[in-house]
Amino acid sequence: MKISASYWMFEGGLEAQRPIAEAMQEAKQLGFDAIELAVASQGVLTHKATQGQCEEIVTRAREIGIEISGLASGENWTCSPTSNDPEIRLKSIVFNRKALQIAKWLCTDAYLYVPGAVDVFFLPEADVVPYDVCHQRASEAIHQILPAAEETGVALCIENVWNKFLLSPMEMRDFIDGFNSEVVGAYFDVGNVLLTGYPEHWIRILGHRIKRVHVKDFKRSVGTMEGFVDLLEGDVDFKAVKKALTDISYDGYVTAEMLPFEPGRPEKTAQAMKEIFK
Repeated sequence: MKISASYWMFEGGLEAQRPIAEAMQEAKQLGFDAIELAVASQGVLTHKATQGQCEEIVTRAREIGIEISGLASGENWTCSPTSNDPEIRLKSIVFNRKALQIAKWLCTDAYLYVPGAVDVFFLPEADVVPYDVCHQRASEAIHQILPAAEETGVALCIENVWNKFLLSPMEMRDFIDGFNSEVVGAYFDVGNVLLTGYPEHWIRILGHRIKRVHVKDFKRSVGTMEGFVDLLEGDVDFKAVKKALTDISYDGYVTAEMLPFEPGRPEKTAQAMKEIFK
C-alpha cells in the first residue's frame, strides 16, 4: 500500500487556497508517496480547469516525484444530488461530470463522490430528505453521471460519510452492485464508520469494490465531530484494518484525511501513517 495525503490536510487546503505545487512539495518532504487533490466551484482547482492547466499540475508532480492518488470534492454537501431543489440537483450532475474529466486530465482513475444526504450535520439550514427519496435521487444521479465515468475510465468512488445514508456495509455493497459497472465503487473511510460499526467488517464486506481508502481516527466515547483525533489516539484498530485490507488484496492508496489543519498535524500524521502502513 502507498501512503497518500489529502490536499485538505495542509494549511489553506480546506479553503482551496493553498497553491497545489506547494502542497505537493510539502507532502513529498513529509515522506508521502502521493497526494489526493481536490476540486471545488471556487479556489485553486475548479470544475472550469482546462486540460492544459491539469497537465501542468501533472508535470509539476512528476518533477517533485509525487503521485496523484485521486481527486476529491466536497461540493455535493452544499450542492447535493439529492436536494429537494431540482435546479441544485442538475447543477450537481454538471459539476460531477466535469470533475470526472478533470480527474482523467490529472492522470488518476478515482474520484471521491458524496452521493447525497438525508441531512447535512454541519449545515442545519440544509434540506432534510426522506431516506427513501434520498436513495432514489442518489441512484438517479449516479445513472446520469455514469456515462461520463465510463467514458473517462475514472471510478465514481462513493464515500461513507456522516450523511445518514447507506448506513451499513451490506446496504452500500448492494447499492454499488445495483449499477453493474466497474467504474462505480467505494471510497472507504476508516474513521467515519467507528461511531456505529467496525471498519474491518466493512472492508471484508465491500471487498473488491473498495477503490480507495481514507484514514482517520475517532474516539467512540465522544461521539461527535470532536471525537475525530490524531492517528493512533483514538479507537480505530489499525492492525485489524491493515489485516482486513490485506485479506481482500487491497494494495492501493491509503490517504490520510486529517481535518482541519493544525500546526504540526501534517508532520504527526506522516509519522503515524508510516508506522501503520509501512
